[in-house]
Amino acid sequence: MNPEQYVQEKAAASGSSFYYAFLFLPKPRRAAITAFYAFCREVDDVVDEARDPGVAATKLAWWRTEVAQSFAGQPSHPVMKALMPLAAEYGIEARQLQQIIDGCQMDLDQTRYLDFLGLQRYCHLVAGVVGEVAARIFGQEDPQTTAYAHTLGQALQLTNIIRDVGEDALRGRIYLPVNELQQFDVKAHEVLNRVYSERFVALMKFQAERAHRIYDEALALLPAADRRSQKPGLMMGSIYRALLREIERDDFQVLQQRVSLTPLRKFWLAWRVQALGRV
Repeated sequence: MNPEQYVQEKAAASGSSFYYAFLFLPKPRRAAITAFYAFCREVDDVVDEARDPGVAATKLAWWRTEVAQSFAGQPSHPVMKALMPLAAEYGIEARQLQQIIDGCQMDLDQTRYLDFLGLQRYCHLVAGVVGEVAARIFGQEDPQTTAYAHTLGQALQLTNIIRDVGEDALRGRIYLPVNELQQFDVKAHEVLNRVYSERFVALMKFQAERAHRIYDEALALLPAADRRSQKPGLMMGSIYRALLREIERDDFQVLQQRVSLTPLRKFWLAWRVQALGRV
């Protein structure tokens, strides 16, 4: 299996909504975003799949070295072999990949966030920086598009957090800010034990309303000149916002199950943005 086949399989196997947004890109850009997304999946899987935090930390340290060596002209991992020939053309920097690893490191170092400001730092690293890189690959021309990409990335990550409350609880993680749990009188042990209540629903409504506001902020920040090139990001926004609305309609039944959209619905939402420009 060559590096290009490896990253393609990594991206497709994840089942992520991102895959549907990639389908409509020209081949060179699709190759770049697929390799970049495969990198994100590799380092994220280090944390999600490792049972021993020490082993995960060692693997992340290996990835830090691999990124540095790759940008020095010596990639060894298939993902970096696929990514590096495209990095210069699309403005992908070692600094950005290291920041994404920093975000994964945060998952090893802490399982709680005192307030939304702290959570925003995490979202910046694992999603905002990803949005910045993706926007360049998609064809960004206006510098103002970077702010849009960061903000959209944050909205997507907040949607992930809402969707994955139950799964994260099984790993001992709570991304919902501590002061907001206190505001709605939801105890940490209730979340970890996946106890559903009216108080929990009120807390989650608060989280969803903020996510919707940030989606709106992102769309308002996108310059008209880049609206066409940034269609893949708009596809992601459309798919994830539909997921958020599905979770809302289901009264936030996220503690015991993972709410998802069908592949057909994801494809239709992506196609609608591509063909009609509707988010």
